[in-house]
Amino acid sequence: MPSRKFADGEVVMGRWPGSVLYYEVQVTSYDDVAHLYTVKYKDGTELALKESDIRSQSSFKPRKSQSSSSSPSRRSSSRSRSRSRSPGRPAKGRRRSASQSREHKDDKKKTMQETSLALPVLVLFKPSENNTKRYNGEPESTEKNATSCIILEQKLKPDLEIKRVLEQYSLRPRKDDKKKEEIYSEKKTFVAVKPIEKVSTKTKELEFGGRIGIFMLILLLPATVFYLLLMCKQDDPSLLNFPPLPALESLWDWRVFGVCLLWFFLQAAFYLLPVGKVVEGLPLSSGRKLQYRINGFYAFILTAAAIGVLLYFEFELHYLYDHLMQFAVSAAAFALALSIYLYVRSLKAPEEELAPSGNSGYFIYDFFTGHELNPRIGSFDLKYFCELRPGLIGWVVINLAMLLAEMKIHNLSVPSLSMILVNSFQLLYVADALWNEEAVLTTMDITHDGFGFMLAFGDLVWVPFVYSLQAFYLVGHPITITWPVAAAITVLNCIGYYIFRSANSQKNNFRRNPADPKLANLKFIPTATGKGLLVTGWWGFVRHPNYLGDIIMALAWSLPCGFNHILPYFYVIYFICLLVHREARDEHHCKQKYGLAWERYCQRVPYRIFPYIY
Repeated sequence: MPSRKFADGEVVMGRWPGSVLYYEVQVTSYDDVAHLYTVKYKDGTELALKESDIRSQSSFKPRKSQSSSSSPSRRSSSRSRSRSRSPGRPAKGRRRSASQSREHKDDKKKTMQETSLALPVLVLFKPSENNTKRYNGEPESTEKNATSCIILEQKLKPDLEIKRVLEQYSLRPRKDDKKKEEIYSEKKTFVAVKPIEKVSTKTKELEFGGRIGIFMLILLLPATVFYLLLMCKQDDPSLLNFPPLPALESLWDWRVFGVCLLWFFLQAAFYLLPVGKVVEGLPLSSGRKLQYRINGFYAFILTAAAIGVLLYFEFELHYLYDHLMQFAVSAAAFALALSIYLYVRSLKAPEEELAPSGNSGYFIYDFFTGHELNPRIGSFDLKYFCELRPGLIGWVVINLAMLLAEMKIHNLSVPSLSMILVNSFQLLYVADALWNEEAVLTTMDITHDGFGFMLAFGDLVWVPFVYSLQAFYLVGHPITITWPVAAAITVLNCIGYYIFRSANSQKNNFRRNPADPKLANLKFIPTATGKGLLVTGWWGFVRHPNYLGDIIMALAWSLPCGFNHILPYFYVIYFICLLVHREARDEHHCKQKYGLAWERYCQRVPYRIFPYIY
């Protein structure tokens, strides 16, 4: 077994993957199994490099100049501007011979060729869109405007045009041009053929309390859902009034399970319809971009039409209310089966297709967080499909079932004002998510987290059955509110929605096309990855303005339920805890990814979610 060459903490020169440029790095650790060094660049970026890509600093010391051995003509060239065809101007020293003059000209040509070759080689090997200083944590400017790249290109355009004309009408011998062309083609061939080395992305830091915390979550998440649904059925849903446990045989109904399967495959059929545009997601670690069909809103319209047909033929939709616990159990069983399938198939997935957050090597952890990043059956993306379709649209259907159940149980000709507000607010939220379906491709769930039990259970069970808790609560515990109170709650929801939607649109548009003229007024901090961190607009107000809008809307959804019990406010409490934890995950991930640029961003935008509070 080969011994390591560089020690932890040693400052060396590390090669940037895919280039010939070396930067000063510090060795932080060594993997004895993969034989890879983890090194840290000056800007905070951490990468895993092979030993062949690391050199000691002594090998990069500049060599002593050889100018002392140069010819007399070269030394005198700096003091004389005489031409070989002007014999009337005698030189101060002895006249140079013809051979010396030719030697001087050849050396000058060689120097010019080396200089002209240096520029394209450096450009070809330049990582991302940043310069060397920026990769070493020394950006040329702290902030940049979205049009800065265009202005720079316009400034350089005349110089590039002059260079092209000079090269076109150069008086150098064709032999030298041919030689230069051959050298340059060799360099270019070397660049094209040499692949970017892929390193193993093992998950080193375990989240959610490690393996023990993950095991507890797998048990607690289903238990929490069942507990909340049982509490809503109680006449007194206070926390101290623990509901009696139902008989196990009453929790399962094969007909209900069949309806769940029918619902899942109906949404899958809508997903496969050749309607809607096809877009590319963000680049993966391999540089490949996956394609996604954007037709979620069409699926929503078709589902609404199908529900309308069922109601027209007098189908009792409040059947969902009577068997909601059985539907939740069936959905949980299906999510568990799907998670097992996802983990088994991920064992055969290539290394580059594994999720950076779920590749720890521990079964329980990878099963929960998701081992494979984008599991697909052909072109059918399982994670992307489950993210918005079955659970989110199912949430709206359950809300509608609760509205009809309230009217039937309390003999109402129209729903209560509280029920109308809850249904309207959440319908707007779901319709907005499906209308802006493309925006989900830039979220952490799609770009970073794998598809395992966490997302499968969250998408198929937690979202439809916990997010509909307010409507379920109002069926058994009706609340009467006045129109002024309803108007105030509506204004609060609109404020939250405006912050949520405008912040997300600003972020997504900037990620898709930073050079968009519509975003020219936005300032950003450049990073070593080539991306920018917005410091104006909503993202200069707090670091996660979309989370702030989400929390305000969650509060507006719970207020129509009154203040008799804390149960309908579970969603707000849970959502604050979820977003604070997610913000901490984002903070840790961005600090590792962007290094010093993220620290400068945090100094510029000190508040995380709540301005002047947190």
